[in-house]
Amino acid sequence: MIVAGVGARPGTAAAELAAAVTAALAEAGVDPAAVTVLATLDRRAAEPGLRSYARHTGRRLVAFPAARLAGQPVPGRSAVVAAATGTPSVAEAAALLAAGPAARLILPKRILGRVTVALAGTAPG
Repeated sequence: MIVAGVGARPGTAAAELAAAVTAALAEAGVDPAAVTVLATLDRRAAEPGLRSYARHTGRRLVAFPAARLAGQPVPGRSAVVAAATGTPSVAEAAALLAAGPAARLILPKRILGRVTVALAGTAPG
């Protein structure tokens, strides 16, 4: 399973999210069909753009509270993100949590415009 962790500014449109995730997948050499879950901060999951993007792609949207994301060890912690959201990582932490305990980062966070994307997954079997 591969999860795309997504952080985005409020009001980000589905098209901008799609472009960012597509670019991250291309950089990592990951087939878009392999990504079945989008993961994010709970308050971002209510954003119309993210909900629309998830619905359009058929990916399940999973959300975590800031406190849970803050407890996930990640390489790309940010004081700016922590001040804005209550967690030093959204994309990496959400991707790792949604992918499960054996998950590893496939692609650390990439900031693409108003969207941050990270990819995590588990080995098959």
